[in-house]
Amino acid sequence: MPQRFQKRYEPKVRKNHQIRAPRVRVIDNKGKNLGIMDTTAAIKLAQETELDLIEVTSKTDPPITRIMEYGKYLYQQGKKQKKTKQIFGEVKGVRIGMTTSEHDMRVKAKMVDKFLKKGYKVRVELIMKGREKALSKLADKKIEEFLNTLEHGYSVEQEPKRHPKGMQLVVTSQ
Repeated sequence: MPQRFQKRYEPKVRKNHQIRAPRVRVIDNKGKNLGIMDTTAAIKLAQETELDLIEVTSKTDPPITRIMEYGKYLYQQGKKQKKTKQIFGEVKGVRIGMTTSEHDMRVKAKMVDKFLKKGYKVRVELIMKGREKALSKLADKKIEEFLNTLEHGYSVEQEPKRHPKGMQLVVTSQ
């Protein structure tokens, strides 16, 4: 059955005449607080400087608005969101096995170094099969051996812990 009523489009960021509050706190384009004024007066002030009145937050009473270019504001918000995504960042993963040769360990260590230089967190997984799962001391030794081959400064964010397929730890750059 088709939907009869469409959802009303609510802009994420209100600007100029979309601001519903009768009085707003205004900040100019240089960051100076102009105080609380009527919304219509604030819109006129923004139009005189050929800029927009943008509602920064509606959660306070009165809402906080800023006089600036709307496109510039959206660009800054986009950059801010990208930065927060980067900060929480992806966790890259590297898997090694109990029988991984020394050369392969060095290759994977170089990969981890590359990830750490780019600012990623790296999950190092030691895969253990069958009877290998009973050899926890050898697994600890293998992980320590791998960490010693890393060239880039690192800190262990999450200590090695067991999981069903073996052991894992999370490494970040210092």
